[in-house]
Amino acid sequence: MGVENLSGLQVDRADPLDWDALAKIDSVAAAGDQARRGSIRRWCEQGVVLAARDSSGPVGYSVLEYSFFEQGFVTMLMVAPNARRRGVGAHLLTAVETVCTTAKLFTSTNVSNAPMQHLLRRGGWRPVGLLHGLDEGDPELFYLCPSSRLRDAPGTGG
Repeated sequence: MGVENLSGLQVDRADPLDWDALAKIDSVAAAGDQARRGSIRRWCEQGVVLAARDSSGPVGYSVLEYSFFEQGFVTMLMVAPNARRRGVGAHLLTAVETVCTTAKLFTSTNVSNAPMQHLLRRGGWRPVGLLHGLDEGDPELFYLCPSSRLRDAPGTGG
């Protein structure tokens, strides 16, 4: 994929060797969470990671999987702390929407994650459900991408 914008940000598929660099910009993995590091490595090996890069290297990544009722699901969207509020998350969402191969694309975020909720609402995603019990005291909000934003899904005219 390899999409570049005017700000010099490029989004492309990460390869298996990218996992360590992505773990360094992931605030959870960088804080020492070995499970997250393992997930990033596995996702890169599976080829389900899109990485956003600028001239300094990786600044964010997203994970697109199809294990949620056989529909697209953004399992993770992470932007490096020093790259936030620069449009990286929006570019990653657009990239995921472009490569998604199903008619529906979902994601979720904790109720406490206001920045992600704002990003999704700005992108036209709509809330479709609430799940209690994953993180005690912090329910999970599920969102659905507007079908008009899915460029390559069957039946979307893309």
